[in-house]
Amino acid sequence: MSTHANPPRAVLAATGLFTPPSSIDNEELVESFNAWVDAWNAAHADAITSGEIEAKAHSSAAFIEKASGIRARFVMDKAGVLDVERMAPRLAPRPNEELSILAEMAVHAARDALHRGGRTAADVGAVVVACSNLQRAYPAIAVEVQSALGITGFGFDMNVACSSATFGVQVAKDLIEAGSVESVLVVNPEICTAHLNFTDRDSHFIFGDVATAMLLERGDRPAAGRGGFEILGTRLATVYSNNIRNNFGFLNRAEADDVAALADRMSAPDTDLLFKQEGRKVFKEVVPMVSDQILAHLAELGLEPAALKRLWLHQANLSMNRLIAKRVLGRDAEELESPTILDRYANTSSAGSVIALHLHHEDLAPGDVGLLCSFGAGYSAGTVLLRRR
Repeated sequence: MSTHANPPRAVLAATGLFTPPSSIDNEELVESFNAWVDAWNAAHADAITSGEIEAKAHSSAAFIEKASGIRARFVMDKAGVLDVERMAPRLAPRPNEELSILAEMAVHAARDALHRGGRTAADVGAVVVACSNLQRAYPAIAVEVQSALGITGFGFDMNVACSSATFGVQVAKDLIEAGSVESVLVVNPEICTAHLNFTDRDSHFIFGDVATAMLLERGDRPAAGRGGFEILGTRLATVYSNNIRNNFGFLNRAEADDVAALADRMSAPDTDLLFKQEGRKVFKEVVPMVSDQILAHLAELGLEPAALKRLWLHQANLSMNRLIAKRVLGRDAEELESPTILDRYANTSSAGSVIALHLHHEDLAPGDVGLLCSFGAGYSAGTVLLRRR
């Protein structure tokens, strides 16, 4: 533990990114989905004809892009997602002695951040794995990542859905400024395709897989990498809502009525337990919540919206981002001001805004101010105002 009575403020020294090797574009996804629809409709033809149930409708690449702005997504397993008889990624279980897949992704992103920050594992005192869906309850993925990297200190997991990364920044900043540690890795491994129902026309296109990392450290450390950002302030908020929900968890098997139902539940989890959202309600309620929070945070720090050179917004929906940016800036944002990465990455939950930051910051000059912003289930919203060092 640091002995400094008043340690300097924390800085964001570097970011890291791991992108899976496989990508699925909208055309491929739609071809698989429509084939599944045809098979399902054929299997339920009598019930459809009698009017007991409605036929499933086809999708299209144009519909997906218009609804979301998404054109493709990176995935950890392409074959399983596109397999009409499976419609889910196939990720083989690993022996307990091997590195778990979520930890493996996190380690790749963490090493990238360390490299870019000019640091080694010896410079880090803690690891926070902050993501939407953890591979297991325990031991913590963060402790596994800590061990794999050879970091002496501690680690823990946290989940605030799509806002996990910004909430993780707040936690890491507090740890550093309280003197507990001098440096923290915040890592966001997201295998979002594993909690997505690929047979749901309204949501099967939304998510992709990725991992990001952020290296935070004491501001008085000499910059060893390619620069970084002062953290001017953080602001977090949560408001309870059921409009984005995932009910899959360890208690599901306890809800089964009998042995047969339990066997069915464990062998093929009910897709009703997976990701669901009321998209129109989310749009209507989250946009003003996030816009107001950004404006309040700027005012709290004595900054005008015009001071923002970059808005790294959560990459969930292109229309949401455009409207939030317009409400904050008072005009339509230029493409570089509010960069979009969801067209090729899709929604990657907590990692989305960090990808935008990672890929779109090198052109900023010292003193330029940017906003890292997340929003999602909870509802949750996190804003981190950054100034280029």
